Amino acid sequence: MKKRLLTVICALLLLCGCTRTEKLQNIIPQETETPVSADTMTIEDKVAQMLIACCCGADMDPILDKHPGGILLFSVDFDDLSASEVKEKINGFTEGAVIKPYIAVDEEGGTVVRVSSHSALVPKKYESPRYYYTMGGISAIIDNTKEKSQLLRSLGINMNLAPVADISQDPNDFMYERSLGADAATTAEYVSAVVQTSQKHGIAACLKHFPGYGGNVDTHTGIAVDDRSLDRFRANDFLPFSSGIAAGCTAVLVSHNIITAVDDTEPASISPEIHNILRDELGFNGIIITDDMSMGAMEGYDNAYARAVLAGNDMLIVSDFQAAYNEILAAVEDGTIPTDMIDTAVHRIITMKK
Repeated sequence: MKKRLLTVICALLLLCGCTRTEKLQNIIPQETETPVSADTMTIEDKVAQMLIACCCGADMDPILDKHPGGILLFSVDFDDLSASEVKEKINGFTEGAVIKPYIAVDEEGGTVVRVSSHSALVPKKYESPRYYYTMGGISAIIDNTKEKSQLLRSLGINMNLAPVADISQDPNDFMYERSLGADAATTAEYVSAVVQTSQKHGIAACLKHFPGYGGNVDTHTGIAVDDRSLDRFRANDFLPFSSGIAAGCTAVLVSHNIITAVDDTEPASISPEIHNILRDELGFNGIIITDDMSMGAMEGYDNAYARAVLAGNDMLIVSDFQAAYNEILAAVEDGTIPTDMIDTAVHRIITMKK
């Protein structure tokens, strides 16, 4: 029995590129003896691993049966719960999973606080990053990020869809209240500090919203078309993302904005050209995630889930898990999506989860 277990552990170490057994603890339960690899996973399991299911109070049992790669919790998912009840709820999502899902939230601070808006979990909601930066610069940002990360981790959450790496200095911009409200260099310094501090304390950081939101309108309600030049993005918007990538961020979330200088027809989230910039020009090797595929900006785009995979996303945030699962699986089975694209994404997900 011990010899068999040792063989399994060695196989997992080779798969994930780990050098220490303890790095496997976030990938699979220690009691399992089943190696996790593209060779041993079914295509159904691979597709599910690429989906981050929005919880939002939904019945998760049918989704958990398919072993999703992640679960995104919203404010409603913490309503009327104590810290111990939140932990119990999250344990129910992860218990028995061969590959542990990301348990993600948007805890940006300020106007987007899914967890700290609940007084039963934290005495006072977290202020915006701009507030802390104004009060005490990067040092205050680091202190707040540490506190926030420790809170999330204590509840069983392991990914924060933050920091916001967008640059906005105009109070009239949709993204202004969620951004640092500073120039590119200052935002880049902020992003680096948040990424390093979050991940030091066990929370995977996810930069958003690539390639940079700028002054565009809200894509929750409709499409946003950005006519800025690519040189402008390179000189300005890309800098915080490059800084976060250099700091070792786990993930980058791609917006639904149309960037006409790169692709004048497809939203960034389903544009291969945008993803090529992120991979080839910025050198990002982590997980690329779409913004929520149910947002208004994606209305009217047929086969959007399959197109998001073909564009180069590793994971998709989905409100309709079953629809996304069915569409991607069908596209793999009919050859529209090459199986090696699925394998590459799943290998990247498992590797980052270690």
